[in-house]
Amino acid sequence: MAKLWTVTFMRKISNMAILLDGKALALEKREFIKQETIYLVRKHKIIPHLVVILIGEDPASQSYVKGKEKACLNAGIKSTIIRKTENVTEVELISIIDQLNDDKTVHGILLQLPIPQKLDMNKIINRISPSKDVDGFTLTNVAYLANGNPKLVPCTPLGIMKLLEKYQVQIEGKHCVIIGRSQIVGKPMASLLLKANGTVTICHSKTVELAKIAKQADILVVAIGKSKMVDDSFVKKGAVVIDVGISKINGSISGDVDFDKACKIASYITPVPGGVGPMTIACLLENTLSCYKMIMGE
Repeated sequence: MAKLWTVTFMRKISNMAILLDGKALALEKREFIKQETIYLVRKHKIIPHLVVILIGEDPASQSYVKGKEKACLNAGIKSTIIRKTENVTEVELISIIDQLNDDKTVHGILLQLPIPQKLDMNKIINRISPSKDVDGFTLTNVAYLANGNPKLVPCTPLGIMKLLEKYQVQIEGKHCVIIGRSQIVGKPMASLLLKANGTVTICHSKTVELAKIAKQADILVVAIGKSKMVDDSFVKKGAVVIDVGISKINGSISGDVDFDKACKIASYITPVPGGVGPMTIACLLENTLSCYKMIMGE
């Protein structure tokens, strides 16, 4: 499989850079998950089941949830969406989560973010049973990851690690710079890179001389939500560049990295779209199946 991957998917897009094709790898992973799901359903006579709680009418969230639902169905995983208005109370949400925790036919629970500011996000997320926490956001799963013994890992950092592994990008001994310190990407990404023996620096909006620090990176992960903020002045020659951001401006989709400039310097680079995004969805399916297997005693 590795040799076939090298021949088929190692695609140079400039004199320097090879494209880290998340879309291709995600398709490969989703097919594997589909086949494993078929086997497990035949064995246990129970279908893996993911429940997503969606609050409000945010178009981006609606689109993300629709994509997750389609991916689940294609993989043979049952998908249920619980839709609530922005007027929903914490008490009602906690009651819903408690019922899902107790429901033996439900194997994964996901709270689609963002949620209205009036709601205590951490309180609600931490009501989810850690064994059904497909996003890896509960304090229990965060602690496992921070302690170097990950159980369920946030899907985007997990997808990045699998992409680096597939392309045989060496992490051990490398300087890894992460721009962004969120609980969803930046902090769990740091834990995973540390576990792989990378030397990690986390930067953020208050970091002084951000471009100078970023340019020291062998592996640069950018998750700041600002379209094309990172140009070639941030990228060391031969660096691996991972772009987590996605923005839609005037109908055009772009990442946090100025791809056209960075690809002339980087050795490997993710595109937007088609890089980290598809891997996030694939890892959500993988986490759902992991929850199912734990509950079924696999």
